[in-house]
Amino acid sequence: MEHGRICIYSGDGHGKSPAALGRALLAASQGKQVVIIQFMKGKGLEESEFLKRLEPEIKLFRFEKSEDDFNHLSAERQQEEIQNIKNGLNYAKKVLRTGECDLLILDEVLGLLDNHIITCEDLKAILQIKAEETTVIMTGIQLEDEICVLADEVSRIEMLKFKVWQTPDDKDC
Repeated sequence: MEHGRICIYSGDGHGKSPAALGRALLAASQGKQVVIIQFMKGKGLEESEFLKRLEPEIKLFRFEKSEDDFNHLSAERQQEEIQNIKNGLNYAKKVLRTGECDLLILDEVLGLLDNHIITCEDLKAILQIKAEETTVIMTGIQLEDEICVLADEVSRIEMLKFKVWQTPDDKDC
């Protein structure tokens, strides 16, 4: 993995977070330290026993408390979650400032822009803290032009076809 890059996986297709996780596994296999911070993911990967076995090379954090979709929360609970999200962003700043990792993944951080929790300027300020040798990967559905121009690598993941997987025991509907 090249050092000090900003990479984005965006689009309406499935696979943005798994692509970022693949990069995390590659970095860890090369002896690098990885931090993943998940946003807007409900329960996300926090409970994954597999990822816990990858520590200390890959560390996973989720600051939100609710397992429900952000847009379905009451206004009061949304405000609580916004504070939790901001705690996660502050942690990302700390990680970048201290050089705690070689790869920082901000999973679904672009969704914070879509939900007006942060602005493009807020995200730019976080990225400006990044040390030269640290790579940052951001994921999310929508990609703002202001953020796109900051990236060294942008991948758009689109859904071209969707077919429900079936096991041999499933019957056609």
